[in-house]
Amino acid sequence: MILPIVAYGDPVLKKVGVDINKEYPNLDTLLENMFETMYNANGVGLAAPQIGLSIRLFIVDTTPFSDDEELTQEEQKALDGFKRVFINAKIIKEEGDEWAFNEGCLSIPDVREDVFRKPKITIEYLDENFKPHTKVFDGLIARVIQHEYDHIEGVLFTDKLSSLKKRLIKGRLVNISKGKIDVEYRMRFPDQKKKR
Repeated sequence: MILPIVAYGDPVLKKVGVDINKEYPNLDTLLENMFETMYNANGVGLAAPQIGLSIRLFIVDTTPFSDDEELTQEEQKALDGFKRVFINAKIIKEEGDEWAFNEGCLSIPDVREDVFRKPKITIEYLDENFKPHTKVFDGLIARVIQHEYDHIEGVLFTDKLSSLKKRLIKGRLVNISKGKIDVEYRMRFPDQKKKR
């Protein structure tokens, strides 16, 4: 089932998510719905707060990035088919020199800005079977994970912009929160309390 994506301005996007356990109700169905919702919106990641749930859960599928011709064949291969579920994730290390990449967000449609992040992360998480992992990721995969991880920490990519950039996009953000935007996927807008 395709779920409505929560738009910028909804308080749930600013809350820190809580850990979940194996008893979390209907987790398999929730994950199916999240992947369906993400693919329907042409996203590469989706976090539970973006569908209105303040829990530490996000999904990633970087396959759409794998046909970027500016990437090396090795990078394309790493991105192709990289599909993961992250439960109760904790980034334990970020390394390297920060680099800029133009990011967007399904909760903030039609706003894209350069965000600086470190290129390499070490992350602990549970998969969909609650099996623990500690992994190192780098490049675009690390970036997608960092973006989604921020969501479960109550942080949006726009929070990482300079005060000048924030001022420049303020009007567009207000419009998104009021539902004054055309999107190709279902959204829930805080100021209108209605779904489209």
